Amino acid sequence: MSAQKLAIVTGGTRGIGLEITRQLRAEGYQVAATYHGNEDAARACSEQTGAQVFKFDVSDFAATQAGVKDIETRMGAVSVLVNNAGITQDSTLHKMTEAAWDTVIRTNLSSCFYMCRAVINGMRDRSYGRIINISSINGQKGQFGQANYAAAKAGLLGFTKALALESAAKGITVNAICPGYIATDMTASMKQEVLESIIRQIPTARMGTPQEIADLVVFLASDKAGFITGSTLTANGGQYMV
Repeated sequence: MSAQKLAIVTGGTRGIGLEITRQLRAEGYQVAATYHGNEDAARACSEQTGAQVFKFDVSDFAATQAGVKDIETRMGAVSVLVNNAGITQDSTLHKMTEAAWDTVIRTNLSSCFYMCRAVINGMRDRSYGRIINISSINGQKGQFGQANYAAAKAGLLGFTKALALESAAKGITVNAICPGYIATDMTASMKQEVLESIIRQIPTARMGTPQEIADLVVFLASDKAGFITGSTLTANGGQYMV
């Protein structure tokens, strides 16, 4: 693979995103990892992986357009886009605020449109691109207290299929990955009894690792996956089979 290929990973300085950044760098990609607020994590990501980090809000259309332009000016044309940024603001619907709905939809779903809109014309001009959207098991099956999150993650799957149809003839593949429960700092902070109850629902009797999700991203970004588009890869230990 040419070392000149550039990948953008949104939310690429922490959690699953950090491991995606790390493994893409190990495969020889240039990587631009975006982040929103955690300066310490961004600095550590850059030092550990050699990726360049860029701070902007992916839930803001103007910010994404300016941010991607800055990345391209500094690093070149974008070959791979990994839409990984996401947040949760959980609440049952009868208690959910408008702000909690809007913030999660903008960050988890609208950001995918914003980022794709910023790179798609360049990919079409070059007749090459890889777009990988990180959805969730909860976008497939739903989850109590996550109407906003589940709606956003389910929306990514429809978006993926539509953009795949529009882009296939231009040499651009668009795919989604739906992780199940992954061992990250976020899950590590959960109460032990909650964690154990989740693991009991997983046939493999364990959570996944960030590395396992990053492996799928590296594959979908590669030339080996050139005939795969509009697909959803599930990685959930058998917890939800589709």
